Amino acid sequence: MPSPVWRPLPPEALAEVVAELIGPRDPGHPLRVAMDGADAWEVELLTRLAGRWIAAAGRPAIRVQSRFFLRPRSLRYEHGRTDPDSYYDWLDVEALRREVLDPLGDGGSGRFLPTLWDPVSDRATRAAYDLAPGNAVVLVDGPLLLGRGLPFDLTVHVSVGPGALARRTPAEEAWTLPAVARYVADVDPAGTADVVIRTDDQQHPALLTRL
Repeated sequence: MPSPVWRPLPPEALAEVVAELIGPRDPGHPLRVAMDGADAWEVELLTRLAGRWIAAAGRPAIRVQSRFFLRPRSLRYEHGRTDPDSYYDWLDVEALRREVLDPLGDGGSGRFLPTLWDPVSDRATRAAYDLAPGNAVVLVDGPLLLGRGLPFDLTVHVSVGPGALARRTPAEEAWTLPAVARYVADVDPAGTADVVIRTDDQQHPALLTRL
């Protein structure tokens, strides 16, 4: 089998192309898509824009932000506010699976919780459960999502090299970079995701698909 080939794309076409790759997939239940990447702003923007393209094509698009499924502050900051090893495990994996991914999977109820925990107030959001249409695309965005055994139907990873990521990471968040380096070494998201977007140069992104 030939090796996958990187496809250069203009930045304004990226979200539309990703939406075209995601949109036709139908596992027989809501399509659970991981939108993974360390550059939070970049991943959030891609998720919002791809969701708009998917919705414009006639399929419901639902965004779930993983930052509303973090562990309580007492656990996140157990070893200090800027401990990279703790940051690696900030995500409440079991809660995200229990409240979102499992109910939307095969044989699930379709009822999911859009948010669970507010990381700023450190309190439950008390959000009401919602019902996802059977043909919905559920886009779960955030960092460090892959390699955790979560039942995603499709995975998208925004890949940024360490030099570019360091330049684009605010100084007050630079302490997270060792956790990202560990994630890249342990999980190899760019080598395993179904769709990979390389954005070292944001004006000249490239896309690789294993679909």
